[in-house]
Amino acid sequence: MASMIVTDPSSAAAAVHRLPFARFSNGLISLGRFVGPLHVCSPTTTLPRTLSLRSPRSSRFITASMATEPSAKVIDGKAVAKQIREEIGADVSKLKEAIGVVPGLAVILVGDRKDSATYVRNKKKACESVGINSFEVHLPDDAPEEEVLKFISDFNADPTVHGILVQLPLPSHMNEQNILNAVTIEKDVDGFHPLNIGRLAMRGREPLFVPCTPKGCIELLHRYGVDIKGKRAVVIGRSNIVGMPAALLLQREDATVTIVHSRTKNPEEITRQADIIISAVGQPNMVRGNWIKPGAVIIDVGINPVEDASSPRGYRLVGDVCYEEACEIAAAVTPVPGGVGPMTIAMLLSNTLSSAKRAYNIK
Repeated sequence: MASMIVTDPSSAAAAVHRLPFARFSNGLISLGRFVGPLHVCSPTTTLPRTLSLRSPRSSRFITASMATEPSAKVIDGKAVAKQIREEIGADVSKLKEAIGVVPGLAVILVGDRKDSATYVRNKKKACESVGINSFEVHLPDDAPEEEVLKFISDFNADPTVHGILVQLPLPSHMNEQNILNAVTIEKDVDGFHPLNIGRLAMRGREPLFVPCTPKGCIELLHRYGVDIKGKRAVVIGRSNIVGMPAALLLQREDATVTIVHSRTKNPEEITRQADIIISAVGQPNMVRGNWIKPGAVIIDVGINPVEDASSPRGYRLVGDVCYEEACEIAAAVTPVPGGVGPMTIAMLLSNTLSSAKRAYNIK
């Protein structure tokens, strides 16, 4: 039997606190919206590096020599996500005060996978933190596909629900494509509906929603002032959830994009040409230092458990990119954990807020 939980926060988040404008020693410039706490990797080797980035306050390019820089700057996704949540909380509060509408997000979880339950729990907490209503349906692993489709249909018709998310993966007896396609495009805050992906792929068309993880990757680049236009970008992985939409987003930003996948010959050589690398393959430490161009910016989407006897849990999380080696060569890099992960949920909240505004023609 399904269980359903409805959460209705009574207070919105506090007003936005702007963080100070800053210029990094490697030439990265904030957009005036965010510069998070700067953490520094601690490699033992100093390598000469040069990075060319555009200042948001000028049309000129800034070239920073980093021959004396001992380490890459860490792109702090946790801090960026915190600021985004503060911005969303302020907007949610304004929306409620202006027209009495509170955005609502419905999440459907099927089965008892611990990782999926953790993700859903984190999404619920994030909704509460910004004042978004959360609706949760938890179905047993052997629930029929028709029951999931019935809940989706009900949420599609519910005006208090502005976003619908079906937690993946689904049990093997369910047709994932049928279920995801059942979510109306106006509430597809995950951005997986084929019409949203089609619009993302076409010039001159705008999707209603962009998939959350790739959107978070691009937002990190924007908030750290990394210029994308005209740069060579390599996306490692071609999944429908991250790799493919990330490549489409980079292309929309006028990067020259190459996708590296399991059938690519000489992936090291291709990746080494990139100014920007987004890796999303789920292979721990696959991207080594000799894959990286000096001065590149790296967004590591991978979250991979590896054995670690020194950890109380018996394992630790690492990315697709060998972090220690990347720190010796790259200009900037996301850590794992604390990089892209927090941004995914922040973008889900952003998409839900956008959906509520669109429903009432509010810009």
